[in-house]
Amino acid sequence: MSFSVSIAVLSLFQAVLVALPRARAPFAWMPRSPWWALVPAGSILVVVYGIEADAGSADLLTWLALIAVPPLAAAALGWLVHGARPPLAFLALPLFALAWVGQGSLTGEVAASLLSGLACIALGWLLASVVPGRWLLWGIYAMAALDAALIAAEELQASSALLTAADPGGLPRLQVLEFGAARMGFGDAFVAATAGCLLAADRAMQLRAAALAAILGLSFDLLFFWFDTLPATVPIALALAVVSRWGSVGVADQGDRVDRNKAADGQRHPLP
Repeated sequence: MSFSVSIAVLSLFQAVLVALPRARAPFAWMPRSPWWALVPAGSILVVVYGIEADAGSADLLTWLALIAVPPLAAAALGWLVHGARPPLAFLALPLFALAWVGQGSLTGEVAASLLSGLACIALGWLLASVVPGRWLLWGIYAMAALDAALIAAEELQASSALLTAADPGGLPRLQVLEFGAARMGFGDAFVAATAGCLLAADRAMQLRAAALAAILGLSFDLLFFWFDTLPATVPIALALAVVSRWGSVGVADQGDRVDRNKAADGQRHPLP
């Protein structure tokens, strides 16, 4: 499969990840703080400079993805995506089996990418549960800006190549999304899924963001005629910046509204 078709499919998959998350109440037991908004940009720094300092950390991250992705994907299938039902969580098992036995084939790549993308929805929902929406917006913008700056300075490519090439003993490589001749980083799927979680409370706005992400992503892919590596986080950040101007965002903010509404109800209807 040609590179142009392969990268277009991955860009469209990013847009799908924006559209998939459903509105859910945030975790009540997790400590909430705007400082969690540093996680998206911080994850890039950990990968780039962690692998640069110790190439063996690429293997560690690969095994971490192998262990964490399937249960996170199961959580997304069972609870966090549109159409989710608890029994659907078990679909993570055949997906993992397909990713394993189908390594090197499109079937195996699709299964592995689905697992990684669904896991990103679970991670995005966890992050959106503990960060006020506006703070996390700026966290995503910072991640996209840092991603673009590191690629422009050629700081990201070497570490990314080591992480992509890492092999967990013949098991599926879930630390990267692959389709045909193209590859996309785990962080690129994570930022799309997190954007979808931020917008999940407003389905119309979420779908507009997904459509805009698809258009911007496919347009951005045209730059591959001139560049070998591009920051796939940028189209998602741009789509989020456009649609967030016309509505509220944030899973954690939903929790605030629920708490305020409960308090207001208690004032209007006091106990005897």
